[in-house]
Amino acid sequence: MTDLLPAVTIDTAPDPDASVIWLHGLGDTGHGWSQVVPELRLPPSLRVRFVFPHAPSLAVTINQGYVMPAWYDLREADVNARADLAGVRASRGRVEALIAAERSRGVPSSRIVLAGFSQGGVIALYAGLRHAERLAGIVGLSTYVVDPGSLATEASAANRDVPILMAHGTRDPVIRFEWADASRRALEQGGWSVEWASYPMEHEATLDEVRRVGAFLARVLVSKTSG
Repeated sequence: MTDLLPAVTIDTAPDPDASVIWLHGLGDTGHGWSQVVPELRLPPSLRVRFVFPHAPSLAVTINQGYVMPAWYDLREADVNARADLAGVRASRGRVEALIAAERSRGVPSSRIVLAGFSQGGVIALYAGLRHAERLAGIVGLSTYVVDPGSLATEASAANRDVPILMAHGTRDPVIRFEWADASRRALEQGGWSVEWASYPMEHEATLDEVRRVGAFLARVLVSKTSG
């Protein structure tokens, strides 16, 4: 059984009936993105639990073996040889454990969003597209789809129509814009509908982008019982 990762947890209201599991980027912790919650400007009617887990510390090859929080090892600058797929799969297992924990607290999969930035976005997309039950949505910021060729056989039928938001900086020197754009096109060719946004920025986030994420969350998490 996969141990549950430690995390920063923020409830926007008592008794949350929806959850957002938000994965940080390389070298960061859950604290980094936890400050985004007020800037999302979610409707007060939404009762959301945000979970910002801390990645385990790994020796990262591309950074001369320096140990830092990472969802998987990075071995090459080239997109096709970049990610350690065994590590990606291990982090998928950790995300599945986080989803199971939210379900045990009474939140159904259909009210759970996976979100992530950079490495965290890679894992959000990888895990979300393969999750056995329908999720509310997937958000990938400044990221790309790793191992897209495996989606044809590994993607979950339940999440073939899951709402996906991807956003990227046109001047990103870390995860190139063309990598993200190719990932978007690969998803669309595979039958997924992707909401896509680009911003004149590097490997970062802007307030406009954060607000767009907030609007996306408000749309996919609106409660059927609240009208």
